[in-house]
Amino acid sequence: MASGAPEVFGIPLKYVSLVVLTVQNSALVLVMRYSRVVSTEHYYTSTAVLLSELLKFCVCLYLSAKESARENGGRLSLRQLYTDVLGGDSWKMMIPAGLYTIQNNLQFVAVTLLDAATFQVSYQLKILTTALCSVVLLGTVLNAKRWLSLVVLTVGIVLVQLPSSDSVSAPAAATRPFLGLLTVFIACVLSGLAGVYFEKVLKGSRKSVWVRNVQLSLFSMLPALFGVFFVDGAGVRQNGFLYGYTKWTYMAIACQALGGLIVAVVVKYADNILKGFATSISIILSCLASVWIFDFHIRPVFMLGTVMVIYATYMYGSAGSPPSAKHSPLPTSEPSRAQDAPGRSSADDDAGIHMDDLSSESSAHNHNHNHNAKAI
Repeated sequence: MASGAPEVFGIPLKYVSLVVLTVQNSALVLVMRYSRVVSTEHYYTSTAVLLSELLKFCVCLYLSAKESARENGGRLSLRQLYTDVLGGDSWKMMIPAGLYTIQNNLQFVAVTLLDAATFQVSYQLKILTTALCSVVLLGTVLNAKRWLSLVVLTVGIVLVQLPSSDSVSAPAAATRPFLGLLTVFIACVLSGLAGVYFEKVLKGSRKSVWVRNVQLSLFSMLPALFGVFFVDGAGVRQNGFLYGYTKWTYMAIACQALGGLIVAVVVKYADNILKGFATSISIILSCLASVWIFDFHIRPVFMLGTVMVIYATYMYGSAGSPPSAKHSPLPTSEPSRAQDAPGRSSADDDAGIHMDDLSSESSAHNHNHNHNAKAI
């Protein structure tokens, strides 16, 4: 182990963060799903997304303030912090913020329409959409191994979605596979677009990753408020902002909001291969937990598809960046992967808080007419 590498109780931080990320990725999907089925009074997802963004904003603002104080000899300059957050090109964060807000709402909708295991596996489609967006919008060149991994990933997700005549994993009214998969697909496309845009904005930027995520959370609250007032407004006015909330709702909000912080630590101290491994383990844990919690029945074709997705995820992360790439680094399974900035290490600008992601990230949340979904 390298001298001076950060540790937690004598264990290298990169391994601790990977374990925490694995648990968080699994817990997020399970808790989100459970929070939607534990009560017949479904909460409004727009309110959950708003609270999640508010929590992210507070945490990232604290970290930004702490970082700013450290750079100024221990003294916090509120004027400097204000300039960092709202000055310069902060307005550029409005586009990815809006996309992430829709995506976050869609995650809640999708996990309502799909069982937790199917959602967890299907959501790895974000690797494909991010890669394609990077190729089309940034001119990234993928090597053969990564193209092959994307093909394997797509086939695996298709197998997971195949219906089974003898499946009894959930009542017909409880899950709606086609609509759920469509919701996941839209969320993944938005994740790819937002991640690539975020990457492009960060090129040449010297702003801290925490400052950028304060901006993202701040601007995300604006469309989130739109959802609360104009999409779910009638229901919120009639039933209240916290209608249908349980302890599981608050846990889902916390998991989603804080998951991105874990991703930032993982990207800083670990690497893509270890991240892919953590994602693969979280998929396995989610599937096993779904059997116990939701009485999910694992079919042979589902198992085959899951194995293919896990393998593709690991293969994509371990492929490395080809020397012919016009832009580097290539997109990873995290939608908010950032470019290195001049004069800064890749660790500084390597991860965004919006995963989702999280996520499984995350961590990780909208509908069109259903963008800020009413209870389903």
